[in-house]
Amino acid sequence: MHDDDDRDDEDDMELETSADVEESEGEPGEMPEISRKIRRRRRRTRPRSKTIAMKRLTREELRQGALMYPPVDIPRPTSREECRGEMRPCPWVACKHHLYLDINPETGSIKINFPDLEPWELKHTCALDVAERGGITLEEVGEIMNLTRERIRQVEVRGLLKLKMGSPSPDELGAELLAQAALAKDDAN
Repeated sequence: MHDDDDRDDEDDMELETSADVEESEGEPGEMPEISRKIRRRRRRTRPRSKTIAMKRLTREELRQGALMYPPVDIPRPTSREECRGEMRPCPWVACKHHLYLDINPETGSIKINFPDLEPWELKHTCALDVAERGGITLEEVGEIMNLTRERIRQVEVRGLLKLKMGSPSPDELGAELLAQAALAKDDAN
């Protein structure tokens, strides 16, 4: 029985390698049967996020959406402490920390990060819960946010640059402290 399993594995490998050869076979200058772009898409395990532009929605579509999903009068958590005690997965999809969708405040467009899942099917729903867990790899962050590791790295670099540009340098801090000390000394005299 063990030998049969080994043979099956070998047959599977032969099929995979023969399929790879069939894709790459052909006359020089001819287009391959399956392009690189399509092969790359096959590797992707999850569908890409979808963006809904508010500008493109008609008045009728907006009216129907408002009728289908009327405002809810249930009180939402207002602080992290209240939110921490709430049920998981988090039902508050409109929260800015929810991982199911992102809303661009400038354009009003809605980006659905997981178009193939419903909010209650997500393993992680709150970015704050993920942050409290501690350090995780770019790969894990990418899986949680449905982005590639490279895109996560780019966002990280951009965020670090924003922090660096927004915070004063140690020289500036020292100059401010000296100026405050001088003002305090002048006020004391």
